[in-house]
Amino acid sequence: MKYIRNVLIGAALFAVNLPVAQAQTIELVPVVKKSVSRTVDLPGEFQPFMSVALYSRVPGYVETVLVDRGSAVKQGDLLVALSAPEMKAQIAAAESRVQAAEADRLQAEGKLASLEATLSSLQATLKSAQTTYDRLRKASETPGVVAGNELDVALQSAEAQRAGIDSQRANIQSQRASIDALRNKKVASEAELHALQEMESYLRVTAPFDGIVFERNIHPGALVGPSATTPLLVLHQVSRLRLVVAVPEENVGGIVRGATVPFGVPAYPTRMFSGTVTRVSPSLESKTRTMPVEMDVTNKDQTLAPGMFSTVHWPVRSTDPGFFVPKTAVVTTTERTFVVRGKNGRAEWVNVQKGAADGDLIRVIGPLQEGDTVVKRATDEMREGMTLKGSGGGK
Repeated sequence: MKYIRNVLIGAALFAVNLPVAQAQTIELVPVVKKSVSRTVDLPGEFQPFMSVALYSRVPGYVETVLVDRGSAVKQGDLLVALSAPEMKAQIAAAESRVQAAEADRLQAEGKLASLEATLSSLQATLKSAQTTYDRLRKASETPGVVAGNELDVALQSAEAQRAGIDSQRANIQSQRASIDALRNKKVASEAELHALQEMESYLRVTAPFDGIVFERNIHPGALVGPSATTPLLVLHQVSRLRLVVAVPEENVGGIVRGATVPFGVPAYPTRMFSGTVTRVSPSLESKTRTMPVEMDVTNKDQTLAPGMFSTVHWPVRSTDPGFFVPKTAVVTTTERTFVVRGKNGRAEWVNVQKGAADGDLIRVIGPLQEGDTVVKRATDEMREGMTLKGSGGGK
């Protein structure tokens, strides 16, 4: 009986002291509202700013290769010289046709000049015959001065001269048409010659831009042509590179065109580089849920190379400020994630979702307001409604 009495007395004393145990001195800190600014490390891969596979545009044999893998070239430099003997024969034949057309034109123009001279002579003869006829006709008005047969002969002579002039004019018109045809023939021959000369220029393969020869696949004596599947050379521009970064969907808010973004490469672990965000894909990759972003990277000393991988320190920004609390203020159980907010001196559980960390703080998403205070070191043993005796505290 004495033992039972002692147990009851102890339980009563515990029940009396319980409210006193609930009134704890707890450090409360204010909820911080600020913009999110942090970085995440994303992989990136370098690509040449420009890359071209050079093929032969005409059939021919490789005569000379002036570059090799790793050669630095300037725009317009001769890289490969080809030869095509049949093309030289075609050009010679086209030149002969141009010269023949020009000779025919000159001959036709000479004949035209002769016809025009003959026409002038016929016109002078007609004028003389017409004058004779007019004089005889006037004289015939006096009976017995001119015989009728003599007047008829003069008239027929004048008419014959007119017919000769008309025929000569027709010949001249025909000759002029022939000259125009010969001029057109010459123009066509010159166009053919120009096309062949243009094709001959394709026998000289030149660099379309400054760059480095990345591949060489031919040697002198090889037969090449436009139907080949393997390029003669592959040229890369490496003085400027494209750094392609696959930005996850949740981080695309940090994409700002023109922004300078730092990155590092394994080949130079002690150096830090930077690039400029220049091109952004208009859509996400459906399989990876990432957005390809291209950065321009200046590479004048050619330290970096296409195919290298890099670690890009990608900025994560948010236009909307968020609420931050100490990491120790967030309690996670099997059922919920919450913070303990002090409200009118009592504990209130507020469900939240965790966001990005920022040092000792963590972003929380939930029904919090600026000016709220939360328990800095919260536990699930702090029951809702319990009395909180806040000690203030810092952020």
